[in-house]
Amino acid sequence: MANTQSAKKAARQTTRRTAANKARRTRLRSSMRKVEEAIASGNKEAARAALKEAEPVVARAAQKGVVHRKAASRKVSRLAKRVGAMGAS
Repeated sequence: MANTQSAKKAARQTTRRTAANKARRTRLRSSMRKVEEAIASGNKEAARAALKEAEPVVARAAQKGVVHRKAASRKVSRLAKRVGAMGAS
């Protein structure tokens, strides 16, 4: 248990940051799942739209330190590649 004032404050900050990062990670995963589902359904327009919505969410997660920036870039790149490879529909 934290004894000093600074340790108590650090514990409060950690709790607050953890909650915020959890929410960001959930948004990140949800947005990526929407793209995956659109790809699986075979609807290229829906996949494009979902990717366009997911890209800033992934970038924001990287900016806030939830995921590494290169990991975020890789995720977006792989999704974009899969969306691009879909047949026209």
